[in-house]
Amino acid sequence: MSQTIYVNDLMQQDYVYYLTCPMGAQFDPQFIPDLTPSEMLELGVFGGRYLRDCQNEFPAEWFAKAKLYKGNKRSGDSHLNFFGIHASQSLSIWKAKGWIHPQDPRGWFQWYCRYYMGRRTEDDERQIKRWKAMKRHASQVVNNCHFGDLSCRKRQRQALLHWAYDSINM
Repeated sequence: MSQTIYVNDLMQQDYVYYLTCPMGAQFDPQFIPDLTPSEMLELGVFGGRYLRDCQNEFPAEWFAKAKLYKGNKRSGDSHLNFFGIHASQSLSIWKAKGWIHPQDPRGWFQWYCRYYMGRRTEDDERQIKRWKAMKRHASQVVNNCHFGDLSCRKRQRQALLHWAYDSINM
């Protein structure tokens, strides 16, 4: 039995999707993220700008400890990121590179939040492939930093957090 989700926010109107899997379960066996969306938001990702206008789409508990930006700057506040550093490319770059699928106009993290909730779509394979490609950055952190040295490769570590990799414990 599936649940229907209706989306009407600043970036997406009249979008409908279905949750066909239990939340946080039945992931593709190749997709094993270290962090849940809630953990990512609590740690501090995307300068606190992500999902501010569409919180009603997701569980309220995801936002209970989320570090959300309250200002109007497009880039948010890098101080809200766990590593205190800006590590994102702009949405316009993502669009130019063809990384944005129309069903998820905010990008990979929106896809991941919806996947975590239980949505499965034709874009899952592509997004999981993109997630797996980030492993090279995790390898660089592991191979070049001492465990626990959070000052080593901060930009890469923050970018890894944006992709649900636990770069704090590498």
